Amino acid sequence: MSAVANPATVAECLRVGAGFSQGDRNWIAEQFATLDARLAGFHADATELEVSVKDREARGQKVTLECWVAGRQKIVTTSTEEDLHAALNDVRDDLRRKLNDAKTRQEPRSNKHLRAVDQPEDIPVQAAAREDAETA
Repeated sequence: MSAVANPATVAECLRVGAGFSQGDRNWIAEQFATLDARLAGFHADATELEVSVKDREARGQKVTLECWVAGRQKIVTTSTEEDLHAALNDVRDDLRRKLNDAKTRQEPRSNKHLRAVDQPEDIPVQAAAREDAETA
């Protein structure tokens, strides 16, 4: 993987949405600091994070963390934990897991379009498959 000139960090990319104030931003960025290592593979100007909470501190609160990385699908994680700190940790950990899964899907061993398949030149693929079927 090539090094990114301006790697994304939570501090640069995080926006606070509904339910949070700008005063909460630094506290949330500290909670999400462990995402920096995972986000470092993306360009800061092509990465956005937004965290929001519905019904903050109420019984049915819902924390949502959205991540946009250019060239990839939007990733959304949610948590219904009643404790705000626990809910933020939950969405952070879920986002890290989803980013890792997305990276794995793009690696050659998981993506047949990126995998380099070397076939012997003297045996056509169909003939090799036929021989395997006959010996089975």
